[in-house]
Amino acid sequence: MHTSAEIADTLRESAVMVRRCFLLLHKKGLIEQRKGPHGGARLKLPPKQIGLGDVYVATEVDWLMLDDPTIAGLMKRVRDEGVVAMNETTLAQMLKRIRKKTAHKNGAGTDKRAAA
Repeated sequence: MHTSAEIADTLRESAVMVRRCFLLLHKKGLIEQRKGPHGGARLKLPPKQIGLGDVYVATEVDWLMLDDPTIAGLMKRVRDEGVVAMNETTLAQMLKRIRKKTAHKNGAGTDKRAAA
């Protein structure tokens, strides 16, 4: 379990923003939450089973409401195709990329022989 404060600190974001995301992710069944001193949140599924599109759908809001059915239909198609494309990448793959980039940025990926 990870608390909203821990995640907010890691992301350098507001704990309130993290809790709002927790609520959205919980409503869509992607995380489980526990209250109390040992509470927090964790994924309900392994990261390999959660696509970026799943996270997007869980956290999106109806920011674009259109009255014109032609444009609304086009936007729905674009959104649906975007979600399919995002689901080609899982959370596990994304975390691997982030960790690799962070390690490289912190110098873990440099060749020590070249520096000598």
